[in-house]
Amino acid sequence: MPHPPLIKPPRLAPGNTVGLIAPAGVISQALVDKSVARVEALGFRVRLGAHLTAVHGNYAGLWAQRMIDFNAMFRDPDVKAIWAIRGGSGALQLLPHIDYQMVRANPKIFVGYSDITALHLALRRHAGLVTFHGPLAMSTPSDYATTHLMNLLMDPQEEYVIPMSAENDRRALLAPQFTRRTVVAGVAEGRLTGGNLSLVAALAGTPYAADIRDSILFLEDVNEEPYRIDRMLMQLQMNQPFGQAAGVMLGVFEGCGPAPGESALTLDETTDQHLRPLRIPAVTGYSFGHIRDQFTLPMGLRARLDTGTQTLTLLEAGVS
Repeated sequence: MPHPPLIKPPRLAPGNTVGLIAPAGVISQALVDKSVARVEALGFRVRLGAHLTAVHGNYAGLWAQRMIDFNAMFRDPDVKAIWAIRGGSGALQLLPHIDYQMVRANPKIFVGYSDITALHLALRRHAGLVTFHGPLAMSTPSDYATTHLMNLLMDPQEEYVIPMSAENDRRALLAPQFTRRTVVAGVAEGRLTGGNLSLVAALAGTPYAADIRDSILFLEDVNEEPYRIDRMLMQLQMNQPFGQAAGVMLGVFEGCGPAPGESALTLDETTDQHLRPLRIPAVTGYSFGHIRDQFTLPMGLRARLDTGTQTLTLLEAGVS
C-alpha cells in the first residue's frame, strides 16, 4: 500500500497550547502534574485529555477512552501540538480505530517514543503525517534533548545537523552500550523510519508496518536480552531485508546485555550478525533511545547519515 503524500504540521510558537494524552500505559496524577509543569516551563499552555488518569489494568483506561482523548486533541483547533505523557504498552490497540483522514485534515505536531512508536508508524503510513520520535512529556531530559526538540518544532531549518551527545560519549567510558560504532562505513540518504524495536517488529507484516525501502531505519530498545534482540531483528529481516534500506542506525540499547553468568552473545555481537553483511552504512550507539540525552527524529523526513563525521543531517524542515 503506497503512503499518502507527506504532510507537515504547522510549527510551534511561544504561548501555543500543547495537549497532553496518555495513549498507552497507566499514569498517576503525579506524572500528570510533572508533565504539566514541564510544558509550562517551556513557555506553552496545557490542555489535558479527559481520561488521563483512567485505569484499565496496566493501560491508561479502556482503548475507547484513550481514543476519545486522541481524537479530541486532533480536532481541537486551539491545540497546536500533542504530547504523549508516557509509553508503556497499549498504543497498538488504537491503530484500527484512528480516523486517519481526520488526522490528515488537522495536521499537528505529535511527540513521544517507546510504545508511541506504534502511533508514529500508523500515522506515517495512513495519514502521511510527519511526527516526532522524541522525549515523552513525563521525561526528565537533558538540555541537549530539549534543545534539539525545540529547534525542530519551533525553528525549522532546511538543513539541520545533529551532532551526537558529548555526555553520552563520557558515559561510554564505563557503559559500552553508549559507544558509537561504525559497523559498515559510508553515507546514506533516505526517509527516517523506525523507533522502538519491539514495536517495529510487532507491526511487521501488518497494515501499519514500517516500510524500510530506501529509508534510514532507526531502532532502539530497553531491557531486552540479546537473544530477544536477535529474534526481533530476524523477524524484521524476514519481512523486509535490511539491505532494502539506505542505511541502518541503532541507538543506545539500555539494559540489553546478557544476564550475569549466562552463556550468550554480547549486544554488539548480536547486532553485528545482522549489520556486518550489509552493503549499506550501519552504525550503533547513536544518541537516541531510553536515555536522557536523546535527539528527536522526525518520521518520514529526508536525512543523511554520515559515518565519517558521525552525524545525522535532516535535509528538510519537519514543520511548515
